[in-house]
Amino acid sequence: MAKNNNHDNSSSPSSSSGNGDQSIPDRDNSRINNSSDSNKSDDDASQKSHDVNMNWREFRAMLYNNYQVEKTDSGAHKQRGTPHVSKPLNQKWAHPLSVPETGCVLLATEKLDGVRSFERTVVLLLRSGTRHPQEGPFGVVINCPLHKKIKHMKPNNNELATTFADCSLHFGGPLEASVFLLRVGKKSKLPGFEEVIPGLCFGAKNSLEEAAELVKRGTLKSQDFKFFVGYAGWQLDQLREEIESGYWHVAACSPNLIFGDSSDSWSESLWKEILQEMGGEYLELSRKPKQDI
Repeated sequence: MAKNNNHDNSSSPSSSSGNGDQSIPDRDNSRINNSSDSNKSDDDASQKSHDVNMNWREFRAMLYNNYQVEKTDSGAHKQRGTPHVSKPLNQKWAHPLSVPETGCVLLATEKLDGVRSFERTVVLLLRSGTRHPQEGPFGVVINCPLHKKIKHMKPNNNELATTFADCSLHFGGPLEASVFLLRVGKKSKLPGFEEVIPGLCFGAKNSLEEAAELVKRGTLKSQDFKFFVGYAGWQLDQLREEIESGYWHVAACSPNLIFGDSSDSWSESLWKEILQEMGGEYLELSRKPKQDI
């Protein structure tokens, strides 16, 4: 994708012109047949791997949370002569990151106020671009509902017209391709889909049949899917430069913040909610009115 450093109202810093390709980069993992001879030990190993990954993100969040609390309370504890007590992690949590990673979120700063595609947006990075830097990072805006359901778009695809007809649509970004997220919970990794964080995967047009089959078999429900029109993409150095220039805050947050519920009001308040969970200077940013551009 061609690099674009124009930050005016007519184009966003991430609105790459692209090369005419109408699909997201190919998935790493090739399709795997869900064979009946999969044994229980493989399932157990997969579940353990899932738990380790999930615990690692939560453990990091707990360490950050306790560090912040300790900084705030250290003076008072010393004066009283009482030891610092760690606090349990809340169900919803968010904290800043120094560098982007797969599954993190990018929160638009006030520098993107007035940039139509990215003003007050939350972008979930589906890939950070570090494993395949020739492709660059890409993700989807997760807090811009289109206030339409798939059936209102009269889709030609049979699966969209039937299985997913009542699913809501979201604006995912300025680059042309359709992407969907699926919430898999504590289930093993599902063949044909790429994991973003434990419990959440993504797919594209070429994996719609597999997605519909999961619903028909009762493995997942249609409510476990979110569909996005368009996506956001950068060159690796382009996203790094935008972060260094203050266009994005980078954060990790809990899965329930990333996927949330299906209501449009939840989506539209997400930017503010994540900043508030991050606290400190980010809490102040969440209260600032939009800049007049």
